Amino acid sequence: MSQRQAEVKRDTLETQIQVKLNLDGNGASQFDTGVAFLEHMLDQVARHGMLDLNIQARGDTHIDDHHTVEDIGITLGQAFAQALADKKGIRRYGHAYVPLDEALSRVVIDFSGRPGLEYHVDYPRSHVGSFDIDLLSEFFQGFVNHARVTLHIDCLRGKNAHHIAETIFKAFGRAMRMAIEADPRMAGITPSTKGSL
Repeated sequence: MSQRQAEVKRDTLETQIQVKLNLDGNGASQFDTGVAFLEHMLDQVARHGMLDLNIQARGDTHIDDHHTVEDIGITLGQAFAQALADKKGIRRYGHAYVPLDEALSRVVIDFSGRPGLEYHVDYPRSHVGSFDIDLLSEFFQGFVNHARVTLHIDCLRGKNAHHIAETIFKAFGRAMRMAIEADPRMAGITPSTKGSL
């Protein structure tokens, strides 16, 4: 499972995205997207997921960050799908609870082959700096649709929007790390009674 890597490009009239992913990395990350807050969140995913992640993006941020954030989610999802291939030998399921001061979030993921997102997060304000916090759900929806995973995200408590978002992304990284980890008892076996995911 040492070759679990992918490089995916997405070019549209709105964005140009390139994602390089190594699922068996050391938590290294490099970003140039024009969306600083998202880069801060993705750094959490790389570090806590122990993924090597390089994302370069150009988008119509003169309008707003929507297309760039959503398309990064889409392209990252495609990279995960490509890097995991047939998913043989992985644990498949992952979960994590992560606190940050007063905030606490739970993320549960299933590399099921079926896209589904349950996103239950109430932010106390609409923006963190200039970043529209609503765009985080767009990021996760794009990821889910193209990684073909079932993803449950719940903020259990929190008062600070930055803290809430950070707990979500840290938990997302931790949950993914668990789910994509090699299970020695499942070596060469698809973790499903259907025989495929």
